Amino acid sequence: MSRSNGNHLTIAFDTWPLMARHRNTGIHVYAKNLLSRFREIASPQSVEIRPLISAAVSSVANDFEENEGFRPHQTSLLRIGRIWRYGGACLSALASKADLLFCPSPTTMPVAGLIPMVATIHDIIPVLFPTVPKARGLRFEFANAARFARTVITDSFYSKQDLVNRFNLPPSKVHVIYLACDQSVFNDAPADPMLHAELREKLGITRPYILHHGRVEERKNLKRLVEAYQLALTRNSNLEFDLVLVGEFGWKHAEVVAAAQSVQAPTRVIFSGPLPDKHLAMLLKGATLVVIPSLYEGFCLPLLEAMSCGVATISSQSSCLPEISGGELSYFDPYSVEEMAASIEQALDSTSLRSKLALKGKERASSFSWNRCAEETLGVLKKAGA
Repeated sequence: MSRSNGNHLTIAFDTWPLMARHRNTGIHVYAKNLLSRFREIASPQSVEIRPLISAAVSSVANDFEENEGFRPHQTSLLRIGRIWRYGGACLSALASKADLLFCPSPTTMPVAGLIPMVATIHDIIPVLFPTVPKARGLRFEFANAARFARTVITDSFYSKQDLVNRFNLPPSKVHVIYLACDQSVFNDAPADPMLHAELREKLGITRPYILHHGRVEERKNLKRLVEAYQLALTRNSNLEFDLVLVGEFGWKHAEVVAAAQSVQAPTRVIFSGPLPDKHLAMLLKGATLVVIPSLYEGFCLPLLEAMSCGVATISSQSSCLPEISGGELSYFDPYSVEEMAASIEQALDSTSLRSKLALKGKERASSFSWNRCAEETLGVLKKAGA
């Protein structure tokens, strides 16, 4: 590969995930945090980052000002999604005189021989859950990114093994770099009591509550969570808690809503819709218990956010969840409503257990940082561009 300036490496950054349409996704959080930190650390490492942006699209990437080692590159191709994803990003990276293209998601197709690419494939959800809308197209894109990218980054060792097995990749091609959460927001500092009370009143939360946050969709296993919640409170009359589900409605959410409507008073399931991070953190800090019942996760930012807030958290034993939580939580079989209900009861019945879960979770969460994620990612990019 030729370098644009001696040993200086120029990396184009695909800002597709930073468009407004992706605002409520984990990939948007990931790309935004990486780009922000790349802006600060690139120049001392003899790297120049060139975000590929367009003034014609609504994107937080447009808010990043030029800096030493950080020079945005305007491209009209970003306006046209299909063109961008099927060659436009590679053409724009080449036009920016970059040596390498970094794609924070695998939906940008590599163009063989045009410019080397490093892609982050966070998980293989479209492969494992083929009923998800647009899954067929995503499976094709994921497979091409896995095959033709020079290097692949993923979020957990569990996801790495999935990628290696599914796409027959050499393990040396796949690098695991853990994500993080914004600890200036998600931390164990007490929530403002007055603001928390106002938020609860606005959402109609009148009792202590159990919380889950994330998109209301099939993979999150929320129908079984509702059933386990009802079972736990039905057979233990001393427990009086609401169940609060924070997040926008996604694939097959109607099944969750129907299950919630069958819950008998005085117990209640409350759907809050998506919330700004500051309100979400406030709600987390006020929860008695957070439950993560997912069938599959590639990393699970909601799990890390809950642990960072110092709230007692229990989790399914599926996929990467024990890995990310360090084996420090209480775990249950996500397919067993009975086992999930028993875990909920056990945590709600024991103040000492909740304190232990909160402390262990907070300690584990402190080991994750976006600075480390950015440093390790830049290290992989430099190696790929060598």
